[in-house]
Amino acid sequence: MNSFIFGRNAYCSDVPYLRMGLFLFFIALFSPLHAQKKNESFKIHIRKTVFPIILDGVGDEQAWKDTDVAKDFFMVLPMDTGKAQETTEIRMTYDTENLYVLATFYNATKAAYFVESLRRDFIFGKNDNFLLFLDPFNNQTTGFSFGANAFGAQWDGTMYNGGNVDLNWDTKWRSEVTQDDEKWVLEMAIPFKSIRYEADVTEWGINFSRLDLKSGEKSSWTPIPRQFPTASLAYTGVLVWDAPPPSPGTNISLIPYVLGSSTRDVLANGDTELDGKIGGDLKWSLTSSLNLDVTVNPDFSQVEVDRQVTNLDRFELFFPERRQFFLENGDLFANFGYTNIRPFFSRRIGLGVPIDAGVRLSGNLNEKWRLGVMDIQTSSIDHIGLPNQNFGVVSLQRRMFSRSNINLLFVNKESLNYPIDNDSIRTIFPKFNRNLGLEYNLASPNNLWTGKAFFLQSYAPGKIGNGITQAAHLEYKSRHWNWRIQEEWVEEKYTAEVGFVPRRGYVNINSFAGYLFFPKEGFILSHGPRLNGSYFFTEDLKRTDNFNAMEYLVEFRSRSTLNMAFQNEQIELLAPFDPTRSGKDSLATGTKSNWNGISIDFVSKPQSLFTYAIGGRYGGYYLHGNRTSIASELGYRFQPFVSLSANVNYNQINMPDPWNKTEFWLVGSEVDITFTNTLFFANLFQYNEQTKNFNLNSRFQWRYKPASDLFLVYTNNYLTAPFTGRDWSITLKMTYWLNL
Repeated sequence: MNSFIFGRNAYCSDVPYLRMGLFLFFIALFSPLHAQKKNESFKIHIRKTVFPIILDGVGDEQAWKDTDVAKDFFMVLPMDTGKAQETTEIRMTYDTENLYVLATFYNATKAAYFVESLRRDFIFGKNDNFLLFLDPFNNQTTGFSFGANAFGAQWDGTMYNGGNVDLNWDTKWRSEVTQDDEKWVLEMAIPFKSIRYEADVTEWGINFSRLDLKSGEKSSWTPIPRQFPTASLAYTGVLVWDAPPPSPGTNISLIPYVLGSSTRDVLANGDTELDGKIGGDLKWSLTSSLNLDVTVNPDFSQVEVDRQVTNLDRFELFFPERRQFFLENGDLFANFGYTNIRPFFSRRIGLGVPIDAGVRLSGNLNEKWRLGVMDIQTSSIDHIGLPNQNFGVVSLQRRMFSRSNINLLFVNKESLNYPIDNDSIRTIFPKFNRNLGLEYNLASPNNLWTGKAFFLQSYAPGKIGNGITQAAHLEYKSRHWNWRIQEEWVEEKYTAEVGFVPRRGYVNINSFAGYLFFPKEGFILSHGPRLNGSYFFTEDLKRTDNFNAMEYLVEFRSRSTLNMAFQNEQIELLAPFDPTRSGKDSLATGTKSNWNGISIDFVSKPQSLFTYAIGGRYGGYYLHGNRTSIASELGYRFQPFVSLSANVNYNQINMPDPWNKTEFWLVGSEVDITFTNTLFFANLFQYNEQTKNFNLNSRFQWRYKPASDLFLVYTNNYLTAPFTGRDWSITLKMTYWLNL
């Protein structure tokens, strides 16, 4: 194994040069030629109207009489071989302030509509819905998405990576829905001030998607292969303007907030503390495509809490960013690298430390170039010696060929004004940590080929923390075949204090390959095998871990799914580890274990009022032990106002003394009440036996005006054994979106 790839000695001495050479070779080898846009012949013309539009979900105004109609949708699911059976018609127009959409959805299949609730940013696959995808810069990579379900719940998000939608983004727009037995109708008004676009451009990428759970059909205005989401910007048509879209003019929004809170640390026998706070955000569109965001004394108390999980992994877990300030054009900063090699992870900022202020400049400079600059200042915490810290990020992206791009990223964390200044404090809180890197993202014109290659160098005081990481992958995805191969290398000396890199000092090779069969008849839509493999090595190429799995995937015509797998795992510990993560003894460094396991998962069809998912795993574990896991998720909805869900996760671990038998439960329950599509009451209960915590989070939200909210949030944490209080808080917060 020591001679793997290059030979041990050559690898160790010349690795930076070899890795950089591989990086450049990958870019040269997989750079696609420029090609014509796939669905460029699909065009819908939009003309300015002088007639008023009353947003009522009826669409009987004169403005809608003289518009193009996008119709004759193509079926995407269950099979992309013809026209949709459910008829859809889309009309568009605009005036000096808004882009308008009128969408009519006729019902060939007679049945009740299916939705979860009136909650914003619903789960796509569980609702009858319509989505609009806009690509104003024609880069087939970034854009905006707007939509609604059949009862009027809104959906909005920013688009990145050519087909992903970040629903944490929120902006100002209006919509109304009406319905009867024959059809449902959606009318939308999207202010030009709420989106970004390039001046004087008269053609945008656009597509429309409909999911009709009654018939089990997903359709798209333009033809899209079934293996891709309808959000794929590579397959958009063209929105042709009769004149350049109107300039949004002076586009400054002020979003102040005021809050009052009451908190108590019960565990520390603290007193109840009352607090008030004011702050806010400023959004200033310097151009129609470049935005300046400023935040002063920000507060994120209304952000949804993370869902607790059972953690039996040796490394830190990843949780997504949900705070609004970090989200618009967030892909410029956050998508560099892979999920487990992130040089920038915004949740590192403000983690238990107040943010004083922040500024961010982001957007498109033109059709080819995108820019992101962010600077954030945090407070000091004197009693632990934490200094004021400044976080700076610069991202510059250049489009290449038809859909690919190359990115330059610089991340800087600087410690300022140490309240206690000595060598020990500077070891805990180093003076600086910096990352500089280059990344190439491959996306072929038809989206069949995607890939990535990046190279990063970290800088820190002294010799510790100055290291390199490099990784690359290539993936192919057709209707039948899907395969991927990826390699990663992270030096032990590499550091990313503002990033997410849970593991260092390794080389990893991982891949998968799968094939799908499509029966012409019967209750099975598709089925096929999938092989997965992942191998970890030390930097001198000694193998430490490997994971192999043989899966079989089945999708039924009802939209339910069944996955079965046989797994083999081998681990040599590189550090002490408690295999129960419950405070018991740790296994010693160098401990070797090898085990097999089987798993099965079933997810029910989404059309039922009662939905469920159930799965389980049985197999070996460390030191010839065994582990049994059972997970289930249940849901019931009283359409469209109440959605109930519960998840139960049980783990039983049997190992030799001193671990013996270890059991823990994770139980979560959510009651989501949506009185209207602007009035929400969400309640989340979580019981985690592994972390000995019981959590209650209740959040009342009233969207009294578009993008303006009143929140009342209550949180309480308890120790499960003995059952005593830990801490609680209640917060009343009001925000207001003011266009200047």
